[in-house]
Order: sequence, then C-alpha cells, then structure tokens
Amino acid sequence: MLSGEDFKNGQVLLIDKPLEWTSFQAVNKLRWAIRKTFKIKKIKVGHAGTLDPLATGLLVICTGKMTKQINTFQGQEKEYTGTITLGSTTPSYDLETEIDQTYPIDHITETLIHEATEKFIGEIEQYPPVFSAVKKDGKRLYEFARAGQEVEIKPRNIEIKAFEITAIDNLNLKFRVVCSKGTYIRSLAHDFGKTLNSGAHLTELRRTRIGDFKIEGAISPEEFIETLHKDAP
Repeated sequence: MLSGEDFKNGQVLLIDKPLEWTSFQAVNKLRWAIRKTFKIKKIKVGHAGTLDPLATGLLVICTGKMTKQINTFQGQEKEYTGTITLGSTTPSYDLETEIDQTYPIDHITETLIHEATEKFIGEIEQYPPVFSAVKKDGKRLYEFARAGQEVEIKPRNIEIKAFEITAIDNLNLKFRVVCSKGTYIRSLAHDFGKTLNSGAHLTELRRTRIGDFKIEGAISPEEFIETLHKDAP
C-alpha cells in the first residue's frame, strides 16, 4: 500500500495511455487523483516523453522527488510498434490531417519493402513534421502549420537501432522500431514512402518500451485510480 508521503518522496508509474488522450491529460488525471485521495494540496507530477493523442502505449510518469529523473528517462532508447499505410500522404504524416496526395504503388514488392528498411538503420538525419511541438522562433511548428505559414525546419541527428516490417496486409505495413530520443515515427513513415518512390503515412502507433520500462508492466489511468482508492486512508 502506498501513502501520500510515498508519492511525495517519489514514484515511477507506468501508464498505458489511451487513444486520443494527450500526455498532459494523463498527467493531470493522475495528479488530481493523488491529491484528492490523500488530501495533498500540491504535488509534482510529470511524464518522461510525450505521446501524440493518436498514439497509445507506455507513458512513464514520475511523482514528487522522482520528477528529477525525468530527463534521464527521456534520454533512453524507445521501442514502438504500429502501422504505416502506403500510397498516400497527409500534411501531419499521420491521421491528424486528411490525405493530401496519392501515389503509385504497383511497383512496390515485398523485397523492395524489406530492403528499404535497411536504409534507415544507424545514425541518420531526420526532419521533424511541420505538425509537431518542436519550437522555432519561440513558437511551436504546428502553430505555423495551422496558420498556413511555411517555415524552414532543420534536420536532427537521430539513431534507428532496429526497423523491421513484421506483417504486410495490402497497403498496411506492421512494423517495429527501436530508436533514440527525438525520433519522430511519423517522419520515419513519411520518409519510408519516399524511399519506395511512393508516399506513406502513419496510421497506428504504440510505444512498447522506454529503456528498461516495458508496456507489459503498465496499467490504464482508470486502473491506477482504482488502486489508489484501495490505498486511500
């Protein structure tokens, strides 16, 4: 059983973020539940790496004194699974925006798909999506994008340690990626389409690991709140 003092001293919580929740919402929900359960006026709660609303999976949430470890956890390698859909692109590189262009796919073979993954292994330069929270001139890139303003984006150096296609279902490619901090899987999907002389966008994403923390050890926000009620004084 955990007490309010335990949460103040610091806990690492593994949460399975639901679809369409922001990471900020998940943190707020847990903070509110901890404060209410243990009648705490103020407690620090933060997450170690954002997940987009359209992604699910592992969110490492730290409380109290463990929030000092957030930067350490953020820097650790991450693993994702998901789906890349071939033949079309969107401005956000995922399902946040509508399809803007379609591309030929008849030339794409299974062999070509598997060979293309090898071009991304190792240290590479990657451009963040225009619809992202990366800052430029004090503003988020998505603010420029939503206002229809073009802006120059600089590439980042990232590392892809593993990139494999685990299943092919017509235009939908199931994948697994192990990568460094700062990697955008949406950008990887977009660039992968280009490598195939076609287009592609991300249609499903799940984070399964951050460092040694695995999704198998995570629970939903609702399950976490239920366990809190059992610990309530």
